[in-house]
Amino acid sequence: MRPLLAALILLGIAATGCTYRAAGAEPLGASPPRTTPTRSLATASPATGTANLISAELRRVRVIAARPDVPGYKRDQFGPTWTDDHAGRGGHNGCDTRNDLLAAQLTAVQYRGRSSCVVVAGTLSVEPYTGRRIEFRKVAASKVQIDHLYPLARAWDMGAAGWPLQRRVDFANDEAANLLAVDGPANASKNDAGPGEWLPLSRGYRCTYVLRYLQVARKYTLPITAADRDAALAITRICP
Repeated sequence: MRPLLAALILLGIAATGCTYRAAGAEPLGASPPRTTPTRSLATASPATGTANLISAELRRVRVIAARPDVPGYKRDQFGPTWTDDHAGRGGHNGCDTRNDLLAAQLTAVQYRGRSSCVVVAGTLSVEPYTGRRIEFRKVAASKVQIDHLYPLARAWDMGAAGWPLQRRVDFANDEAANLLAVDGPANASKNDAGPGEWLPLSRGYRCTYVLRYLQVARKYTLPITAADRDAALAITRICP
């Protein structure tokens, strides 16, 4: 990141708490019982606090000056999109990862016919990145997208290029740690950025987003940039 851009980002965080970049119908069936557990979000008890958890994660992750540019990234370097063939939660359950996440994070979920996998409707009651309520319909599926908190292209540059294929597949489909159902345009504005370059529009989710990003980095031994670190340190001033 250019020094001027980094300075502007930190200035925005200090002034406002952080900054962000601008951002045929199918038959509906009754929702059958699902055994997929709800998603795991980073949480903090009053005794620990999100700010303390972020500070603890920062002591455990490796910081590098800037993101390198490693050639060769393609989405399929992380396996088929939303494959069920992964070692994490929801793997090998007969449903692809995207539908697993939609079923876990939406309410009033409806499925295609008798299917217990294909989600065709539901409500994202509080979308994390914007704080808005979003009604999901499969006919306009891009309205709700599944985001990698630590983006795939970023992970490739930061070390995943040297991983075995199955580890990349597991990373790309880690439902518990690295995936989140979010607003489509907000996800597009995030692209492959980290906290040093982008933070959610919803101020209420910014601390959780930073904490989860750091937790993924630690879990997969991926570094963060100095800009990520500085943004995380700045945001602890407004976190619980």
